[in-house]
Amino acid sequence: MTVNVGTVDRIIRALLGVVLLAVAFGGALDAMSTPYPKYVAIAIGVVMLATATLRMCPLYRIFGIRTCRI
Repeated sequence: MTVNVGTVDRIIRALLGVVLLAVAFGGALDAMSTPYPKYVAIAIGVVMLATATLRMCPLYRIFGIRTCRI
């Protein structure tokens, strides 16, 4: 796996992932009372946290995008 996610990108992805999971599991929004939006928020949150942890985004690789200096 080639690293293609930079530090600032990782921080944004991690924060977004945590916020989405908190909203999905916390039930703070009325939209999260139905299953579909909740599952979508959980899936996107997990993907954001995974790409932040692994420092590799498959979509970045497909499109040739790199936000890291390496």
